[in-house]
Amino acid sequence: MRINKKLLPLVTLSAVLVGMSGCSQRISALNDTIKLAFIGDDDVKLTTEQVKANPYASIYAKLDDMPQAFIALAFAEPQVTLSSIRPTPDTLELKWLSADKGMLVTRNGRLVKTHNLLAGNLVAIASTQPDPLLLGLHLSNTPKMWTRTLDWQPNYHFGYIASSQFNFIAEENILINDTPTQALHFSEMVSIAALDIHYQNEFWIKPNNGQVIKSRQKIAPNLPFIDITLLKPFAS
Repeated sequence: MRINKKLLPLVTLSAVLVGMSGCSQRISALNDTIKLAFIGDDDVKLTTEQVKANPYASIYAKLDDMPQAFIALAFAEPQVTLSSIRPTPDTLELKWLSADKGMLVTRNGRLVKTHNLLAGNLVAIASTQPDPLLLGLHLSNTPKMWTRTLDWQPNYHFGYIASSQFNFIAEENILINDTPTQALHFSEMVSIAALDIHYQNEFWIKPNNGQVIKSRQKIAPNLPFIDITLLKPFAS
């Protein structure tokens, strides 16, 4: 990103096709649905009615102490390396695009890549093991440990091994767009042994299907945290 509003909210997208095998969603003239200029120094907050009226998948995103932004889905694409997991809306790479071309890429709520963020970017995640978030942390047989490699910039950090331990915290009632929502709260303790770095991600998931509805994740070691709240999920 070129300016110091790292996640300015999306105010218009014209005729963007969300392309993927077997399903599609068209984002067309978003201003026709949400006619507000969301660029400023204050948190963006839509009313429940505005979120419901908007037909497109959407999130709130907040980077550290920057203002909260409303961001709509730009693309949904299959993740080709997940051959062992049947493709569903939760195993797609969802690409959320901000007004100044910053992009967050998520997979069932997991931040897997970023583009054009001023502080730095997560370039890639790679693992021979499925992410427990994809398998469903709500299931008792889901592994609660996970290892993957991380690539991030600046300074060309590639191939660092990250080890995670997931722990159940509690059943909680959280507000999603002013609606009380039941969620299972999990922490993810992440260790980068080669750098002696440790940090904790947080995930809130739906008890019935494991969908991540809220999270606080570090973009990459030495980069900021980002809070993501799912307002309207993508549906194929």
